[in-house]
Amino acid sequence: MSSTDAKVEQMFQILLDPEEKGTEKKQKASQNLVVLAREDAGAEKIFRNNGVQLLQRLLDTGETDLMLAALRTLAGICSEHQSRTVATLSMLGTRHVVSILGVENQAVSLAACHLLQVMFDALREGVKKAFRGKEGAIIVEPGRELKVLISNLLELLTEVGVSGQGRDNALTLLIKTVPRKSPKDPDNNLTLWVIDQGLKKILQVGGSLQDPTGELQVTANSCMNASILLSKLFDDLKCDAERENFYRLCENYIKSWFEGQGLAGKLRAIQTVSCLLQGPCDAGNRALELSGVMESVIALCASEQEEEQLVAVEALIHAAGKAKRASFITANGVSLLKDLYKHSDKDSIRIRALVGLCKLGSAGGTDFSMKQFAEGSTLKLAKQCRKWLCNDQIDAGTKRWAVEGLAYLTFDADVKEEFVEDGAALKALFQFSKSEERSVLFAVASALVNCTNSYDYEEPDPKMVELAKYAKQHVPEQHPKDKPSFVRARVKKLLAAGVVSAMTCMVKTESPVLTKSCRELLSRVFLALVEEVEDRGVVVAQGGGKALIPLALEGTNTGKTKAAQALARFTITSNPEMTFPGERIYEVVRPLVSLLHLDRSGLQNFEALMALTNLAGISERLRQKILKEKAVPMIESYMFEEHEMLRRAATECMCNLALSKEVQDLFEAQGSDRLKLLVLYSGEDDELLQRAAAGGLAMLTSMRPSLCSRIPQVTTHWLEILQALLLSPNQELQHRGAVVVVNMVEASREIASTLMESEMLEILLVLAKGEEGPITRAAAACLGKAVEYGLIQPNQGGK
Repeated sequence: MSSTDAKVEQMFQILLDPEEKGTEKKQKASQNLVVLAREDAGAEKIFRNNGVQLLQRLLDTGETDLMLAALRTLAGICSEHQSRTVATLSMLGTRHVVSILGVENQAVSLAACHLLQVMFDALREGVKKAFRGKEGAIIVEPGRELKVLISNLLELLTEVGVSGQGRDNALTLLIKTVPRKSPKDPDNNLTLWVIDQGLKKILQVGGSLQDPTGELQVTANSCMNASILLSKLFDDLKCDAERENFYRLCENYIKSWFEGQGLAGKLRAIQTVSCLLQGPCDAGNRALELSGVMESVIALCASEQEEEQLVAVEALIHAAGKAKRASFITANGVSLLKDLYKHSDKDSIRIRALVGLCKLGSAGGTDFSMKQFAEGSTLKLAKQCRKWLCNDQIDAGTKRWAVEGLAYLTFDADVKEEFVEDGAALKALFQFSKSEERSVLFAVASALVNCTNSYDYEEPDPKMVELAKYAKQHVPEQHPKDKPSFVRARVKKLLAAGVVSAMTCMVKTESPVLTKSCRELLSRVFLALVEEVEDRGVVVAQGGGKALIPLALEGTNTGKTKAAQALARFTITSNPEMTFPGERIYEVVRPLVSLLHLDRSGLQNFEALMALTNLAGISERLRQKILKEKAVPMIESYMFEEHEMLRRAATECMCNLALSKEVQDLFEAQGSDRLKLLVLYSGEDDELLQRAAAGGLAMLTSMRPSLCSRIPQVTTHWLEILQALLLSPNQELQHRGAVVVVNMVEASREIASTLMESEMLEILLVLAKGEEGPITRAAAACLGKAVEYGLIQPNQGGK
């Protein structure tokens, strides 16, 4: 029974034996099958031994453990293998595989989601690993299979009887697989096909209310997931004609529910508009402008039915996102929202009305002079939000709106100060960010960005401010409590409250709600937290270093840059091997190299060079990783920079990289001025630049003696530069100069002769008589070699 074939057969026998139900033996067999399927050879064995049909029998049992084992084994069989994936779909039936997503059991639905993701990757990417048999003989058109899978997912969205979790998983799969991975890919046909075939189905999920009778079953996150998918599809469109088609389909769908469907139809239409406003807001804004929509929203806010009020108030809140409409609602809807807030006996309505007021109250952003409400009103609203946030009796959905309110109100510096002083509110916020309520992530990140002032802010030019005042134009004013000293104090309080561990949990979230823009906000906060050197240890200790790597590798360009800059600051001030243990240290290189691009700021370039200098000094493997990322040409270009700090940092980095054979080859190449630059920099007035260049020169001449003979050829001032190094009051420079001279003397008698005929001999004689140390030893070694060549003779004492 030792052969793999026999073991596979034995495991299936145990799993399908009704007498073995629930036994430890059965559990062990299922685990073995999953482990075996993870290896390509094992997966092939299971596949060839009629494994897919046997796994189908396991799926049909309805037992959770057996279904999970079967789905995980199938994922191993299909992983990165097109032909097996197509064969599996053919045997099981695409419809049957997709239908497993809709089961009530959350674990089984997630396992089915993972299997479908593996299948999508296999069909899209093909085989990444080594050649695996006659792939081409089986696969005719994987694109057709891909469309069949997506078509079944779209059908699942609107099927009655599908669980809310299953619907969310289907939306997540569509988010990950339909839009193009890069704008450089010209083919967006799959997106256009999905919009034509399934836009109405996606809108139907987005417009569904939670827990109504006879409706589609949805979760609290379904509307947000639908919004994200709609946003991704809209962003994937390339021209105005495609966007117009998207608008038209959305408007026709909303009209179909709004006209002639009674109150229930109007509610669904308004909920769909809310969904669009949270995703592709241009489409949502156009829908709001349809005849009667905005009027119905205002009218339904006054309804006596809680469900109708909820839908209308939420739509009003989302509609207030545009400054132009916010001013319209401020004029027409504030009294309505105030009445709801003061007189409604339901917390769910009151809190939404409060968020509407918060959003309108923050329409001026950080501009101190643009106050929407009377002095002190925003502080009262914020206090109520914090009170709801700390109330454990309130459900998660209602608490989310309290966080939304704070996200808007924290534009006001007075609110920020009160919020960071409230330890209970901060603790409640961080606990809530770790909960299952994923749609709160963006609001939490927004509130933290506001508290740390980590949004982009440029100090206005005083002359332009004077000009604007003269022209009677509005000039934004900064709040007195938004000055750097207040911001630093707030950062300290957030760190003490445990903000880093909360943000680390947010980064780990496997949910489409963690969008690129949400990642960017988290990156901004991390960068603000590591501004002060003394705070960096706390951030690292709470897992900040680990959390920043995924933020630096995926997200918006701004977000990736901010995260990379935070990584650079860690690498500069702490031991990289401790901050990024194990293999993680190699993942840091690419984000750091990205900061060297010319479109980054001078500070970002400087910090990246310093961080790479530290990494290059650790190991050869890290140096090879830096070379592989094509960093050397960029580092060399910064060696020619006018800014002395950039020039120095680049020279130091190159000095450490010179330990690698490939970099030494570059310096040795004929027609290269690299060596000349190092020699000239060794004679510069900037002592730190001198030290870096002389260190690189000492290292290169030690490892490549052939370079010694080229130093006199690169510049006529070489002798003066070396003499200046040896006469420097700085012992570090003296030592580096002495090592270069030793290497040159040992390299050839001719160079030694030139050196001994100059004033260098007297300098070496003086240095050799100094206190015992590396400089004295190097000088003595030079003189000893000169004696050996017969260029000088020892004095009568034999010294």
